[in-house]
Amino acid sequence: MPDQESGSSDSFLGDSRLTIAKRDVASLSREKTIILALVIQLFIAAFSSFLVVGLTSLYDPGSVEASGIDIGVSGDATAELEDAAAAVDGVEVTPYADRAEAMAGFQARTVRGLVHAETVGGEIRVTATVPEGSIESTLVVVQLRSVLEELERTERIDRSDFLDAPPVTLPAETSSSPYFGFTYTVLVPLLLFLPPFISGSIAVDAITEEIERGTLELLRVAPVSLVDIVDGKALGMAILAPLQAILWIVLLGANGIAIRNVPALVLLVAATAVLVVVFGIVLGLLTGKRQQAQLLYSVLVLGAFGALALLPEHLATVAAKLAVGSATTVTIATVAGVTLSAVVGYAAMRRYVTRIDPERY
Repeated sequence: MPDQESGSSDSFLGDSRLTIAKRDVASLSREKTIILALVIQLFIAAFSSFLVVGLTSLYDPGSVEASGIDIGVSGDATAELEDAAAAVDGVEVTPYADRAEAMAGFQARTVRGLVHAETVGGEIRVTATVPEGSIESTLVVVQLRSVLEELERTERIDRSDFLDAPPVTLPAETSSSPYFGFTYTVLVPLLLFLPPFISGSIAVDAITEEIERGTLELLRVAPVSLVDIVDGKALGMAILAPLQAILWIVLLGANGIAIRNVPALVLLVAATAVLVVVFGIVLGLLTGKRQQAQLLYSVLVLGAFGALALLPEHLATVAAKLAVGSATTVTIATVAGVTLSAVVGYAAMRRYVTRIDPERY
């Protein structure tokens, strides 16, 4: 196949390959789904400082400062519940003479939650009632959990004299911001790794559409070899992800979210993009059918991303550590390993393409 050999000997940034890359990138403006995905990512990155508050309430409901939640209490252990609630911020207690009266107050929405506590055989048995499934019920459950944890802690201390052996000393409590954890363990990896997955999906479409429409043969008549075509499409799709990552990082910084080790993060995103784009292109060439290739791509890539949990550090963990500035030797080694895998994978794809009979398409 002399035409492929001559094409592959050209510079990687030859005019034909750049032309193909520009054409594919320009065609993305007609893909409404892709544009919508980009707009959503842009919105999240541009307004991350505002969104993180609401998103954190879903990620960790306990992070929400729910002030003034009134809880009704009844039973012979009311005093203990009142003491426990006094140690929890944002909880007010309304005592009732009996459970029936407390239930009436709950149904009248005088209180937003109800706890009935009775002492049975030296144990405090608690029955809690909260509103039926809603955001309000989630907040009430979180606050009730804090009250009951405080009650348990108090009871353990009060009854420690009756233990046969002294209890294990608890470590000192440390304060941490749920917003910090959510930002670097969820938001940053999401913004960094979603673009490579989208690029791989676009690569699948770019190859399979050319095959299904019969335009792949027209491109080769240009004259452009199959290797040139694949190089151009891979270049166009793989370069989008790191460019998006840089933009998202800039927008996060504008929102007061400091991102460290930016070069390493961009390299990680670029290497990941190359891997998934290579995988998408090979799937497209093997199947030649858009629906079949997209289904296989989605299932296999998601499965592979989940299987990365077997590594010493998952890619999401690597991104979080780099972004927060706490990278370890394993973190740097993982970035180097992904980069090397991308180089080897791309070389293997080009070698595979040179062995394909162009007349097959």
